[in-house]
Amino acid sequence: MIENSKEILCTICARGGSKGVKNKNIRELSGKPLIAHSIQRAKDSKLFEHIVVSTDSDEIAEISIKYGAEVFFKRDDDLASDTAGKVPVIRDAFIRSESHFSKKFDTLIDLDATSPLRTVEDIINSLELFEREGFDNLFSVMPSRKSPYFNLVEEDKDGRVNLSKPLDETVLRRQDAPKTYDINGSIYIWKRDIILKEDSLFLDKTGLYVMPEERSIDIDTAVDFKFVEFLMRDN
Repeated sequence: MIENSKEILCTICARGGSKGVKNKNIRELSGKPLIAHSIQRAKDSKLFEHIVVSTDSDEIAEISIKYGAEVFFKRDDDLASDTAGKVPVIRDAFIRSESHFSKKFDTLIDLDATSPLRTVEDIINSLELFEREGFDNLFSVMPSRKSPYFNLVEEDKDGRVNLSKPLDETVLRRQDAPKTYDINGSIYIWKRDIILKEDSLFLDKTGLYVMPEERSIDIDTAVDFKFVEFLMRDN
């Protein structure tokens, strides 16, 4: 059960420069711009008084406001570069939001603009898990398609191929290997004090929210975009 007394901020971070798919954050997907899908899911969850978009693009800002998000600052250039880390960008939006709204938020939920297939239930259920288990932070994942214990390989410095993580006993079936997950980039949640001081996603009390593959596509390429379009039409 979600604690209704808590102040929860939603951020959506979307920069203008996209190399894999040009202008992907505002490219039309199933009748509306890509970023609008994440804004709409956040609104439909009814968890947030404020849904804040962090961007360096005037066009993204205009579209985000049109679909119901708040954009009250323009992201600094050093946080809009190809090398800018995800956590510092989200932290910047969080700090600016507390100052702008003159309040402290207990919890931050960040929704990636390029993951439009998450559902309202995913947002609500991940927050319920986060609060129930008392995690410091949580992020969404999907079961790995390849296992480092079974069929994920790498080359060493001498060019020799080995399993990425060999075990003492050989794993003959993928089902017998330890469970591994891919970060799907869809949902990230932090306690206030954690987002303000921690740069790593991997902490002593980090939780995982597992989503199925069909809701876990993070759009990085033109092929990803076409596949998501196909899934949305199929649904």
